[in-house]
Amino acid sequence: MDLYKVLGVNRSATKDEIKEAFRKLAVKYHPDKHSHSAKPVRDSATLRFKQVSEAYE
Repeated sequence: MDLYKVLGVNRSATKDEIKEAFRKLAVKYHPDKHSHSAKPVRDSATLRFKQVSEAYE
C-alpha cells in the first residue's frame, strides 16, 4: 500500500500537508459520520478510515 497515495499527497509533501490531508480524510470517512448510512456505506467508510489512519501513522 502506497501510504502517500492513500492520503492523496505527493512524496515530497511536508509534514503539515500530510497532517492536513489526514484530517480532511479522517473527517470524511470517520465511522461516526456514517452511523446512519446503509451497512455497505458504513463498512466502506470504516475500511477507508482504517487505511487513512494507518497511512498517517
